[in-house]
Amino acid sequence: MKHIFQKGTDSQKPVLLLLHGTGGDEQDLLPLSQLISPGSSVLSVRGNVSENGMPRFFRRLREGVFDEEDLIFRTKELAEFLDQSAEQYGFDRNNIVAVGYSNGANIAASLLFHFEHSLKGAVLHHPMVPRRGIDLPNLANTPIFIGAGEQDPICRPEETEELTNLLKGADADVHLHWEPGGHQLTQTEVNEASTWFKKNF
Repeated sequence: MKHIFQKGTDSQKPVLLLLHGTGGDEQDLLPLSQLISPGSSVLSVRGNVSENGMPRFFRRLREGVFDEEDLIFRTKELAEFLDQSAEQYGFDRNNIVAVGYSNGANIAASLLFHFEHSLKGAVLHHPMVPRRGIDLPNLANTPIFIGAGEQDPICRPEETEELTNLLKGADADVHLHWEPGGHQLTQTEVNEASTWFKKNF
């Protein structure tokens, strides 16, 4: 997978896995890493799927409807890439925290849904429920931040609540932060994520 790895100054801090939104790339969320956890190593990944020239992490059938088969395949692909990257760059595979926005937050949530211990924690900006009707792995001691917009037309508030409840049902420690706006990522939401991160890691 196309990616950027930046070695941090503090090897004890979690490695930040940065996952962009639709149409973004591995450069997009680099500024976030400095706001959330300066000193952390960063692994920023570009999605392997193209939708009309826009990078994504998995296919969708239409807005809000995921291609479930491709989602499962791409989630496994990303999990295996993390294993390889930990070996290649010499970081602790069990010390990765995902920071994802929109489509990137969805693939991060899918990692949590499908693979036990895939992530030490996650910052999910405007995620949706990746899959329904499956048993989640035990997510005890996994802190998760969810940032959501009260007026988000893509990820409606009831979907945010559903995802929160599913994660809590798997014993994850979920912090849900609401913004008054829509799907855009705001400075106040990032600041809230940064404060949360420092308390949990």
